[in-house]
Amino acid sequence: MHIQALPAQARPREKLLERGPQALSDVELLALLLRTGTTGKPVLTLAEELLAGGGVAGLLNASRVQLQRFKGLGPAKQAELLAVAELARRAIGQRLREREVMDSPQALREYLQLHLAHKSHEVFAVLFLDRQHRLLALEELFRGTLGETSVYPREVLLRALHHHSAAVVLAHNHPSGSVQPSRADLALTRHLREALALVDVRVLDHLIVGPGQCLSMAEEGLL
Repeated sequence: MHIQALPAQARPREKLLERGPQALSDVELLALLLRTGTTGKPVLTLAEELLAGGGVAGLLNASRVQLQRFKGLGPAKQAELLAVAELARRAIGQRLREREVMDSPQALREYLQLHLAHKSHEVFAVLFLDRQHRLLALEELFRGTLGETSVYPREVLLRALHHHSAAVVLAHNHPSGSVQPSRADLALTRHLREALALVDVRVLDHLIVGPGQCLSMAEEGLL
């Protein structure tokens, strides 16, 4: 249905201004951002199609190449969506830089969801923290099937020293969707803890990220 065909109080913009953004569905919020649809495809229909694959998180993680696959999503709309996704990452990253990361477990999970959850390949990332356990940087260091042979402790140590880190949080994604740690995940975590301890850098946690879920090895008593 075209937005103009809706009653005034049901249109996304009017609804937001009257009742606040929390009153809008994901589709309505996205339609408000897109503003227009394409020939034969109203903006609400376009928004539904964009969210059908992986919801809001999937859309925020989409690359320029992935966005280009949607008919009717031109360069201007692609740029807007990429900008919104980057603003979301920066907003959560700012929160983690201003307070102790482990005091904000939900923000940490959201941050990792935005960075890792919908990647089609495995990525190993490290969050480097200062002495107050605030975020200094997040770096994606390795890609591919992860294990002790593909994640090199020396590289992790060098980056930790570069950032003058006092602690780190390890993270990687499971494209399969399951967030249960494998034996290789556990062995890798142990190996990195031992290596980083040599330079007095603590491993606070290792999180496994999947679409819509995240497992903390520390909370599970596996660290």
